[in-house]
Amino acid sequence: MTSQPVVIAHISDLHFGGHADLPQIEALETFLPGLGAVATVVSGDLSQRARHGEFQAAHAFLNRIRPHMPVLVIPGNHDLEWWKSPLDLLGPARKYAKYARYFGDLTPVMELPGGGAIIVGALSSFGVAFGSLTWNIRDVAVKGHLPASETTRVQAIFAQAPVEAARILAIHHNVLAGALSRRMGLAGWRRAQLRLLATGADVILCGHDHQEGAGQVGGALAVSTSGTHSHRTRHGRPSVFNLVKIDAHAVHIQHYRWEHLSRRFLRSETHSFARHGARRLPVSVAGGADDAG
Repeated sequence: MTSQPVVIAHISDLHFGGHADLPQIEALETFLPGLGAVATVVSGDLSQRARHGEFQAAHAFLNRIRPHMPVLVIPGNHDLEWWKSPLDLLGPARKYAKYARYFGDLTPVMELPGGGAIIVGALSSFGVAFGSLTWNIRDVAVKGHLPASETTRVQAIFAQAPVEAARILAIHHNVLAGALSRRMGLAGWRRAQLRLLATGADVILCGHDHQEGAGQVGGALAVSTSGTHSHRTRHGRPSVFNLVKIDAHAVHIQHYRWEHLSRRFLRSETHSFARHGARRLPVSVAGGADDAG
């Protein structure tokens, strides 16, 4: 790892459309550039119904961030028109065509200048697909899955990266259960977690659950779960995004919580996890006077 920590702004679930919280999104435009991040990752659900106007608004928002730092974006389950090819009966391209028109690659890769980090996007959003089906009707078109081909591809990319580079994996669906929902975002999550551990990632950036989180897979792989910037938060809690800092020894996940009355983001909890080595417990630091929770 290079001597300088790698800092990534991690946002998710903007849901442009009827549920977007515009004051938050406007605040992000001015707040994110001042955090010292070298890139922003948006882990899916830019839209609510995969409509042109929603994608256009999201595209314009990202273009206002890009003069300050590069942006990597991946699709969420709300960003594909799965009904145009349920179960991929007409092929997968139809359901992603509108998203791809505005944002391009479904599985982008970003190498940061100087070899300090590589960010890889993995596809977990397939709509109504055999791999995402469960026995719960609520999961239809909501749950995702992580094919072995995706984790194999990610593992190969990370294997070619410089030894000192931080390895960051972005997927949409939450890989740890939500604190309030208690729901996993992925069907077949146990197998997915084992494959994620084998990718060589230092940290996973995900969303989907609409509640922030920080934890580990298998006591070894750090996970940053970003909240939503829409009105659909869990139990009406304040929205949260994460600032992820990776240094030579640890991954630090700093929550920034939205304060509705002052219309600003305030520092909240920080969680730190060892990058490598034996199973260790996370160190948590409360946000003190700036905690908006």
